[in-house]
Amino acid sequence: MKPAILFLDIETTPDVVWVWGVYQQNAIAVKEHWYVLSFAAKWMGSRNIVVNGLDDYKGYKGGESTERMLLRDVHQLLSMADIVVAHNGRDFDVRKLNARFIAHGMQPPSPYKVIDTKNDLVMVAKFSSNRLNWLCEQLGIGRKLDHEGFRMWEGCMNGESKWWNKMKRYNKHDIKLLEELYNILAPWIPQPNAGVYSGSHCCPNPACASKDLEKRGMSRSKTRIYQRYQCRKCGTWSRDVKSQGGTTITRAV
Repeated sequence: MKPAILFLDIETTPDVVWVWGVYQQNAIAVKEHWYVLSFAAKWMGSRNIVVNGLDDYKGYKGGESTERMLLRDVHQLLSMADIVVAHNGRDFDVRKLNARFIAHGMQPPSPYKVIDTKNDLVMVAKFSSNRLNWLCEQLGIGRKLDHEGFRMWEGCMNGESKWWNKMKRYNKHDIKLLEELYNILAPWIPQPNAGVYSGSHCCPNPACASKDLEKRGMSRSKTRIYQRYQCRKCGTWSRDVKSQGGTTITRAV
């Protein structure tokens, strides 16, 4: 059994505020707080990408009138997931969703692990930029869809169907890029161990979970020795949980 992996991307509005000028200003007051415009989600192993905007729900009248219904659908998906993959997900998508769940008086979804293809990558590699578009172009995956900038967000906030269609295509395409990026990065970045979910001796990469492991030397800690493996399918390295016994080396305290 593999873990249930959900790819997720959300789009939000900005805060609408009063300011005295246009350069490096502090907000005087908030006229309208931000809210979630749309989300796109896909289960690993499925071809279907779910893309919902506020305008897809009954009773939509512009603004955030149907946000609670959209959030309820996202909440249900999160509660079904073992692992959520998102780009800048820990700092943005997950925390933004949690803020709106709290604002609507909703309970927390079932606990899940987060794999952040932006911030987890920083720990193991230094690209010139960790933005999704930059990484995907450099790795030959593709690029984000071009759009008219803030005009697309503004059009959705005003309830214009033309811009809603563009926003949802944009949101959906980001999920396609995200999944391909994750598949490349999965052997490199720290992740929940697939063996914990399957209960078997397998590749720890949850995107792989292959049992085709090759013994490749020993892993040594300060006082223990462990059998080391490399997955023949994806290249992920792992080691046994139990050591092959202690050593005669004394440990400093």
